[in-house]
Amino acid sequence: MTGRSADPPSGRDPLRSHDGTAASRQEERVNIVLVDDQPSRLLSYEAILGEMDANLLKATSGKEALEVLLKTDVAVVLVDVVMPGMDGYELAGLIRQHPRFRDTAIILISGIQMSDLDRLKGYDSGAVDYVSVPIVPEMLRAKVRVYIDLFRKTRELHRLNRDLEQLVAERTAELSRSNEELRQFAVIASHDLQEPLRMISSFVQLLSKRYQKKLDQNAEEFIRFAVDGTRRMHELIDDLLSYSRLDKIVAGNASVDCQEALRRALDNLHVTVSESAAVIEHDSLPIVRVDESQLVQLLQNLLGNAIKFRHADRPPRIHVGAEPMDGKWCLSVRDNGIGIDPKFFERIFQIFQRLHGRHEYPGTGIGLAICKKIVERHRGRIWVESRAGEGSVFRFTLPGSLEIAAESTRTIRHEASNNHPGRASSGQGPAGEHHR
Repeated sequence: MTGRSADPPSGRDPLRSHDGTAASRQEERVNIVLVDDQPSRLLSYEAILGEMDANLLKATSGKEALEVLLKTDVAVVLVDVVMPGMDGYELAGLIRQHPRFRDTAIILISGIQMSDLDRLKGYDSGAVDYVSVPIVPEMLRAKVRVYIDLFRKTRELHRLNRDLEQLVAERTAELSRSNEELRQFAVIASHDLQEPLRMISSFVQLLSKRYQKKLDQNAEEFIRFAVDGTRRMHELIDDLLSYSRLDKIVAGNASVDCQEALRRALDNLHVTVSESAAVIEHDSLPIVRVDESQLVQLLQNLLGNAIKFRHADRPPRIHVGAEPMDGKWCLSVRDNGIGIDPKFFERIFQIFQRLHGRHEYPGTGIGLAICKKIVERHRGRIWVESRAGEGSVFRFTLPGSLEIAAESTRTIRHEASNNHPGRASSGQGPAGEHHR
């Protein structure tokens, strides 16, 4: 085996320059392997390509060519189709099978007339081009230049992709560390804030009791403001803790009965349902794969909001439904409340975002952000459909089989009663009938 210049060191990237810049890589010499069992033809190839800025590595057989290829990276391989032992088709197939040479261009050279089937065989073997004998020097040089340029650009693209993947991995790890630090800070800060708040609240209330009837009206009002402020701070800290804990809880994959989760949510909202005289209906609901406690919290937050933002002229009426959608279950919570202006659809799912003052509707502005995080942690999405004054429909998707928790499709009604508003009555009736 002979060559026009010294072989590049084994394992070195022929496109990587000393300063690592793209411009320097373009000047780096690449390797071209010339394969032919006739030494005279190898000399002619070398003469034609000698003026190119490349290392010309020669081999007189397929086996010898493979030995050269395994030692260094190669931009272009020129190989004679007809050779004893291993012909050009077989060599091309072996080169193309190796992932290291996925960017190497293989040009077949033939001294005989080639049919379309012969050319197709070459392309199937991994060749990208053909050159016929007698060779036109300008044509061969033009083809090789194109494939060298493509090789360099492809290698540069691979390098940029590797750099990008590394950068993404580093930024992802950095973001994960930052999120964990923020979560820990939120938990620690929340716990540390709870105790002084309890102390402030206790002493203010003690002050109010001890000096009752001894303070003027302004002083009593100031005390009420202080007590209300500490209460709201307690609520904010509790909600912030709930939001931060979601990142620590592994999203569940157990089969959960949505009707049971709804019953638990209604149990938790017993007082709210009773005081508001809310009527809550639901269809037969599906089995989904979620964390059960988070599903209860999700339903409780949506139902609580539907009751909280009720219309002043009518009692709250809420319907919980479900339907299959793109291989998942889409659950919905529909109400007849005050509705939401469409321009606020995205904002309401952001943490600490409120559309109303605290004097109108209590709350911390975290409830829907918690809902969004729960749904997204279970590979679903949540959105709202609404118009101001016309009620709202919150929809969210969850993974699950196309199975419902009950065979019937009847609607069951929950409403305030002397017993328990969160449980359906035991009466049975035909499908579609309301149960009181």
